[in-house]
Amino acid sequence: MLRTALASVIVLVPAVPSPSSVGMMITARRTDTLIARGIALAVHHAFRGRRRTAVAVRSEIRPWRSVMPSIVTGDKTTLHYYDTGGEGRPVVLIAGYGAPADSWALQWAALRAASHRVISLDRRWHGRSGRPPYGHRMSRHGKDLRELLEQLDLRDALVVGQSMGASTIWAYASLFGCDRLAGIVTVDQTPKMVNSADWKLGYYGLTAENLGTFLLDPAAIFTGRGRAWPDPVATDALVRRAGGRGLTRDISPDSYPLLFDHACQDWRDVVAGIDVPALIVAGAESQFWPAEHAAATAALSPLARAVVVSGGGHPTHIDQPEAVARLITDFAASLA
Repeated sequence: MLRTALASVIVLVPAVPSPSSVGMMITARRTDTLIARGIALAVHHAFRGRRRTAVAVRSEIRPWRSVMPSIVTGDKTTLHYYDTGGEGRPVVLIAGYGAPADSWALQWAALRAASHRVISLDRRWHGRSGRPPYGHRMSRHGKDLRELLEQLDLRDALVVGQSMGASTIWAYASLFGCDRLAGIVTVDQTPKMVNSADWKLGYYGLTAENLGTFLLDPAAIFTGRGRAWPDPVATDALVRRAGGRGLTRDISPDSYPLLFDHACQDWRDVVAGIDVPALIVAGAESQFWPAEHAAATAALSPLARAVVVSGGGHPTHIDQPEAVARLITDFAASLA
């Protein structure tokens, strides 16, 4: 969805050279002009008074980050990922639309301190991964996750997804059940973005009637709800931790069909069918949907529970990094 896309750009803004250069990098086709203007506007606002770039900050590069390994999927797409290695329970981190593996950098240290093997995935068309002219659907992203788990021979994994990363997990579960999984954590993603008579906890203003045009509105990100911009202190910390690696090239008009597919999904039946524990996390100040979606989602499964993070916007793991890291590590410790 466009708003998630814009939020992802904003989250990573300190790693972008300047608002004007971002505008030049987004070479949208004529039909994508409104979307490109919306992204440029969002970046401009986020940069007011904040022109510090990632180049000026020394990133805390760890040895396991010096090389980014990869797998090749069945449809010949290269997917890159970080992998700390180790013998602990694997925790697979999946970012939202437009965000790379590095966007989880503020959770890495806590997860490693808890003796976990941490894998952060760049989904196709994200970060350093391949950008084929196909596969722009959530089912393919779910299949990509499956191939990652298989090729790395990961079992009893805890999978953690923020925004579209959460939808990737639900797509996986819809195709493969909870095979190879020990638990699921989702971070600020409603299971149904389109509001309807039986679901009022979707994207603010998005309905079946305006679905075809809603995503093209550049003002759609400005919902007038919650936290419009990520916490600047946490954002600076993210830049210090991750540097500028892969943070500036993740939005493309070519991948907008994926946003639309993401927005059309209804994962409620998938949530109801899971057979592993799940933690549904919401940002109390999310600008995209009501935080009550977490409790309503958790109510669909006896194995799920909900937590609302105070002070967290849509990128809750950026706004409240310690709180989210603690939730993940505590939840992982509770798994059999």
